[in-house]
Amino acid sequence: MVGSDIAWVLVSAALVWLMVPGLALFYGGFTDVRSTVNTLAMVLIAIAIGGTVWFAVGYSLAFSGHGLIIGDLQAAFFHGVSMTSSSRGLSIPDGAFALFQGMFPMITMAIIAGSVVGRMNFKAFILFLLGWMLLVYVPLAHMVWGGGLLAQMGALDFAGGDVVHISSGVSGLTLALIIGKRKQATTLTVHNMLSVVIGGGLLWFGWFGFNAGSALAANGVAVLAFINTSIAASAGMLTWVMFDLLVFHQVKVAGAMSGAIAGLVAITPGAGFVEPVSAAIMGVVVSLVVYIATTVIKYRMGYDDTLDAFGLHGVGGVFGGLLTGVFATKTLAGTTGLLQGNWHLMGVQLAGIVLTIAVSVVMTWSIAKIVGFIVPLRIGEKAELTGVDLLQHGESLTFTK
Repeated sequence: MVGSDIAWVLVSAALVWLMVPGLALFYGGFTDVRSTVNTLAMVLIAIAIGGTVWFAVGYSLAFSGHGLIIGDLQAAFFHGVSMTSSSRGLSIPDGAFALFQGMFPMITMAIIAGSVVGRMNFKAFILFLLGWMLLVYVPLAHMVWGGGLLAQMGALDFAGGDVVHISSGVSGLTLALIIGKRKQATTLTVHNMLSVVIGGGLLWFGWFGFNAGSALAANGVAVLAFINTSIAASAGMLTWVMFDLLVFHQVKVAGAMSGAIAGLVAITPGAGFVEPVSAAIMGVVVSLVVYIATTVIKYRMGYDDTLDAFGLHGVGGVFGGLLTGVFATKTLAGTTGLLQGNWHLMGVQLAGIVLTIAVSVVMTWSIAKIVGFIVPLRIGEKAELTGVDLLQHGESLTFTK
């Protein structure tokens, strides 16, 4: 075991965990002030569900066994998970690996909340996340990172383009369509800019651990992933700002933060597989695509993806995965991308994306329908029109005597 590698992975795990309260602040700054507590609760509950289920069966099903779709239960409740040695040939113990991987379902499930805050019954959301983690996240993690189907096909996903962003964004949109539009749907506005900026900053900060930590060692790959993460986010932010200037003749701070996150989503699947120049291009291209998806396509198609979970993460994850198939290099990824004439990798990336979308849509629909038989999926009309916070949580953002 290498002490520096262990330290880096543990710190990275903490950084990924920090992304969840960061997302709560980011989302919370956008939502109706009467539904802010509900937004915070829907994001933060992902920590409790993710941490508990991962310890109980999630880690084992994702990273044990040799199935194409799912693993087995030999490591349930961390049984046999060593805190001092590795069974994977890594320089960190299995316990550190399990801890780091266990932070990812937390932020993934938290992203889904952005599509349905303010109108989904909180009890139903808890039940939905329990089913979603076991039936969507865990199988995808096994297929991509646990030696399953997509790994055997050769799909590239360094830190979660398929497993985290496409799955959460597509599932969020599917759930939003099932529940229906808000009674008083409005365009995305900000009621607390400080919350948006601080939350977005924490997401950006945590993303360094999210991507660079996925190297699972303090090495050159981690350095590359860290650099690529910074470059893509900066390029994404600048692109968004430039288009805001062209369209609105103003620089919108909330837009700038959204552009940075678009760049971060873009580089996630290829952070350790592409050169820095490619990372910059990916940040620019995906930021532009997400800009169009969230400011034009969303309103023309009429779907109510409240906080653009699908627009930012779903759309951004798809194009990030495809561009990874374009820019991957032999020395970094072990295979060449389309830019160097390898059409096969692009086909594999596309197949992985299509499979991820299919699993997310089918299982989200199924889980939501089952949950709907147990408790109502949607809050009552009165609660939605007057604000969910007091009726669902007995708390509000501002207290009056």
